[in-house]
Amino acid sequence: QTQHRHPSWPTMSTKEQDKKKDGTDASPEAEKAVGNESCSIRSEANISHSQQDREKKDFQTLKGFDRQKHVGFILGLDKKTDTFEYHVTEHLRMSGIYWGATCMALLGELGKMDKDSIIKFIGACKHKNGGYSGNINHDPHLLYTLSAVQILALFGELDNGLDKELVSEYVAGLQQEDGSFVGDKWGEVDTRFSYCALNCLALLGKLDKINVKKATDFVSKCRNFDGGYGAVPGAESHAGQIFCCVAALAIGGAVDEIDKNLLGWWLCERQLPCGGLNGRPEKKEDVCYSWWVLSALSILGKIPWISREKLAKFILRCQDNKDGGISDRPENMPDVFHTFFGVAALSLLGYPTFKKVDPVFALPVEAIQKLGIKKLYPS
Repeated sequence: QTQHRHPSWPTMSTKEQDKKKDGTDASPEAEKAVGNESCSIRSEANISHSQQDREKKDFQTLKGFDRQKHVGFILGLDKKTDTFEYHVTEHLRMSGIYWGATCMALLGELGKMDKDSIIKFIGACKHKNGGYSGNINHDPHLLYTLSAVQILALFGELDNGLDKELVSEYVAGLQQEDGSFVGDKWGEVDTRFSYCALNCLALLGKLDKINVKKATDFVSKCRNFDGGYGAVPGAESHAGQIFCCVAALAIGGAVDEIDKNLLGWWLCERQLPCGGLNGRPEKKEDVCYSWWVLSALSILGKIPWISREKLAKFILRCQDNKDGGISDRPENMPDVFHTFFGVAALSLLGYPTFKKVDPVFALPVEAIQKLGIKKLYPS
């Protein structure tokens, strides 16, 4: 019985006739190869169109991003020496320079920073024990030692005058018997310091100075039932601490100890209807968590678990359209801390015109590549 066919459906006989007409007799394997190649070309074309559409949409989203005002805001910070904010942040000037300089690097404007003055300031904050302080005549601390090393890495100056051996000995001397780290001689233990130590030593190429296994074991002890991490074992999960712990485990080669799906779920639940992210359940949104949450999601390979466009629009709403800078929430006063983390988040989200940021080391990808450090997160 003859089966009815649409005229466009080729039968075996018509295929054979076509082969004889053009003098070919392709094998099934050859036909399959041609078919696969055709599918591949169509797939690449679809991806190309999809990328073009996304890029077009991204530029539309960024239409309100005032790059030059943000650059002017950062460059003007050191000139506002008569403000209340300038004096109450005196103790963390080193970190302030790191936030501002790294933000400028991601905007492609690092060359506008006064590199010589910055390097001179870092040198004035150096202590005999190898540590660095947040400002001149302040006590050394692990937090500001990392900031100093990050700034020098950013400017490509790690090999110019920095005593890597002394700095690494200072950092290693802060490790405790249980693998944890204290921030300074006063003995406060916090997973932030575990991250600072691992990051600093990795940038210096001196991870062998500490017991890395003990360091990551301590961090893993700070994991909670919800998949998150706290400052010490038993402490509440917090997005800031989670970034520190996830990045520390990545540097220490222990990222497999993370419950990626459980933690990824906890992190993506931080996004609120306004598009912004909070640091803990029932808390308000804040631009800084755009970095803390996103960087951890990036290391876990789960950025698509949140709404990319909604977060970007929230960050843009937090801009100061008059004087530049980004604040924690819309209509609040901008500062360099939130400006850096807002820009870093837009970079992590893959928006065009920003240089890529490394979610583990919180520095431009190009700076990490120059140091020969391998990538510790998925593409």
